[in-house]
Amino acid sequence: MQTIKHPAVAGMFYPADPQSLQQEIEQFLSDAHPALTTPPKALVVPHAGYIYSGPIAASAYASLRAARDRINRVLILAPAHRVPFQGLAFSSASQFETPLGLIPVDREAVDRIHSLPQLQENDFAFRDEHSIEVQLPFLQQVLEEFSIVPLLVGDASDLQVAEVLEQLWDGDETLILISSDLSHYLEYEAATRMDRETTRAIEAMQPEAISYHHACGRTPLRGLLRVARAHGLKPTTLDLRNSGDTAGSHDRVVGYGAYVFN
Repeated sequence: MQTIKHPAVAGMFYPADPQSLQQEIEQFLSDAHPALTTPPKALVVPHAGYIYSGPIAASAYASLRAARDRINRVLILAPAHRVPFQGLAFSSASQFETPLGLIPVDREAVDRIHSLPQLQENDFAFRDEHSIEVQLPFLQQVLEEFSIVPLLVGDASDLQVAEVLEQLWDGDETLILISSDLSHYLEYEAATRMDRETTRAIEAMQPEAISYHHACGRTPLRGLLRVARAHGLKPTTLDLRNSGDTAGSHDRVVGYGAYVFN
């Protein structure tokens, strides 16, 4: 039976009108200046409202333009913000919906990992969650036909994440996408210092240096760093800003970084 995960934050985190959404994403992408010509194997992108983090996310997504007809599956790992659970969660949905249309879930890939002890089906965790949803319109804009493997990360270890990544790493047709913001609600200068620390840890491939306060998606991020190191990938920082640089005050900011791994 075909089941659809309907959007939860359309009209709040990003425009609900398809034309407005496409125009906004295209403007972000046209303003972005990707540093690489070689399409990445993995991305780390923020997941706030587009007015805040959209320009930073676009820096990473613009790097996919050259691979729009090559990438046909995106494995997305994102932190769960609203529902606590152990391990990692997948959805029973066969398609995820955005204002730009439907995206199929690669159920065969989900079947490959669902027997892992850290995996569970948990539709409730997905119901109101934004950390995966906000990535989907960007993917729809920069890729052609593709499916997704959407996974939420709860109370899990980076080793458990790394095991899932290894199971679905595959070839150039598969993109790994880690959805994560950086520091939360610090004063501008303090946030800038902490986000630079996080960036240095990412660039040095040191997952152990990324703690609770460095990133909300620290666990999937640390898992990626472990597996990327084993596969000989190298990270590149494309953008590092916070909400005080885009659309917010400097009193309490959220940090955003865009990173690619080749």
